[in-house]
Amino acid sequence: MLKEKFDLTGKIALVTGSTRGIGKAIGDAFEEYGAKVIRHNTKVCDLSDPVAIESFFDRLDAEGSMPDILVANASLQAKIPWTGFPMDEAQKEIQINFLATLRMFQRCYPKMKAQKWGRLITVGSVNERRPHPDMCVYAATKSAQENLVRNIARQVAAEEITVNNLCPGVFYTDRNKECLADPVYGSKVTAAIPMHDYAMPEDAAGAALLLASDAGRYITGATIMVDGGLSLPG
Repeated sequence: MLKEKFDLTGKIALVTGSTRGIGKAIGDAFEEYGAKVIRHNTKVCDLSDPVAIESFFDRLDAEGSMPDILVANASLQAKIPWTGFPMDEAQKEIQINFLATLRMFQRCYPKMKAQKWGRLITVGSVNERRPHPDMCVYAATKSAQENLVRNIARQVAAEEITVNNLCPGVFYTDRNKECLADPVYGSKVTAAIPMHDYAMPEDAAGAALLLASDAGRYITGATIMVDGGLSLPG
């Protein structure tokens, strides 16, 4: 019976940033469990452009492909000290990492409300709890995203819509593989992780599947850490 609760057959899932890394692994898992997955990258819809977001969702609506499950995974991350962080770069991160998420939630909500079933999932970051000195704007946008999740979750819970935040730690993705390949830096990073190892993209898929399926129907407003213990107090 429990196995059946993970079944996503008949569900439409939009996973942003799903042609590589964590997003791809989540999309692959959803497909394995029966969902129709809409794969997204910047060529499909540039999340830095509010007009492009509207056009993208208008097209989904016209095609009858509005998502039952949304995973807001795509994000922008610049490693720049806060004292010299350019305002145009900050505005872009806020747009992609926070405002685009809010707008996508708004566009997906009417269908989810009407059918009394929906899953809104953000992909956050361990930097919400362990700020990085050169990623202050990124950490701030992810913290704002997590706050949005908790706020909306309370408002839509009675409509059988869950809203959760999946929070990865150090993952071996295109974004991180170069620095993790450095033996000195890589060893320093893994030494700080209680499991003494970084994660692979597929390590996020199980938690995402739980949050997206009926197996996780009673989880809402939560942040699920997938970080090998990195966020635990020292």
